[in-house]
Amino acid sequence: MRANERGSTASLFTLITRLFAQVISLARAELDNAKKEIIRKLKKLGLGIALLIVSLFFVFFAIACFVAAAIAGIATALPVWLSALIVAVALLLITAGCVWWGIRSLQKGVPIPDETLDSIEEDFKSMSEATGNGR
Repeated sequence: MRANERGSTASLFTLITRLFAQVISLARAELDNAKKEIIRKLKKLGLGIALLIVSLFFVFFAIACFVAAAIAGIATALPVWLSALIVAVALLLITAGCVWWGIRSLQKGVPIPDETLDSIEEDFKSMSEATGNGR
């Protein structure tokens, strides 16, 4: 029986070694998935920011034209200084709204690897169920 016990001990060590190798391999795979997911999300975020910058360049000149037109239009009924003041206050209100909206948008766009975190959670559940600890 001693030979049989040695064989079962050797297979137990082999199984434990395989288990550790699989856990390490799984951890590396999950880390690679997290890196890829974060890179993908950052690329989308970067493209969105670049497009916003380009659009702001052109909007700047359009707004200057609209501001001049608004001041000139209001100046037909009110003094020029009052027309400019009314337009300036309106622009400040629009700016405050855009800042608030931009901050809310950026807070939603934080690149968290949700898919990878869910996958890791499923892996832990599977491992705990396989070992009998997942009650």
